[in-house]
Amino acid sequence: MGKVTVVGIGPGNDANMTFLADRAIRECQVLAGYTVYVNLVKDRYPGKEIITTPMTGEARRCRMALSAAREGKRVAMVCSGDSGVYGMAGLLYELRGTDREPEIEVIPGLTAALSGGALLGAPLTHDFCVLSLSNRLTPWELIEKRLDAAVSGDYALVLYNPASGARPDTLRLACQRLLKRLPADRPCGIVRNVGREGESWELLTLERLRDYPADMFCTAFVGNSTTQIIGGKLVTPRGYPNV
Repeated sequence: MGKVTVVGIGPGNDANMTFLADRAIRECQVLAGYTVYVNLVKDRYPGKEIITTPMTGEARRCRMALSAAREGKRVAMVCSGDSGVYGMAGLLYELRGTDREPEIEVIPGLTAALSGGALLGAPLTHDFCVLSLSNRLTPWELIEKRLDAAVSGDYALVLYNPASGARPDTLRLACQRLLKRLPADRPCGIVRNVGREGESWELLTLERLRDYPADMFCTAFVGNSTTQIIGGKLVTPRGYPNV
């Protein structure tokens, strides 16, 4: 019986991939994943059998990976960022069900909340929430409920999947929801293509974030009531005394 290793590759560049992730991909026979993510790494690991599916093909690619492992192959299922944060780890466990074989191993990776936050400064030094604005798998009404709960708890927010070609208005709608209870000048930030060609970041207010032309390569950050801009960087204080 083979094995499926779910590998978080971080942003996709060498510098932000862990030693464990690199070793798992080098040792695998089959490289599986969303086409875009496999393309980020396949040239560094030649000679692998490739399994890819496009967006919305998550269940099919996981079934194909499990099938290859049942044939005795070592499979690396690569995920952008972390393997569990909006990654394939959970789905693989669901599809394998109560069986114990094939073995599944999960290797974490640098998720966009952390790599993007580092570019912006230190926006997540205190408690924070991570939400996806994609309503492909989560009803928009539930996303709004979670946005409201995060505001009630005064959490800093990280917004994954802020917009796409199929849903160009989701970041705007989310910000409009937040602006009902948060000030227009709340410090925010947005990062694009973290760790990849075209990497950029910008500090802006919640009001300006509402109109930002975001896409799936962006991650947005909304500060809490203590977040401030210090020396051109977004900082959420932990609250240490005598500072």
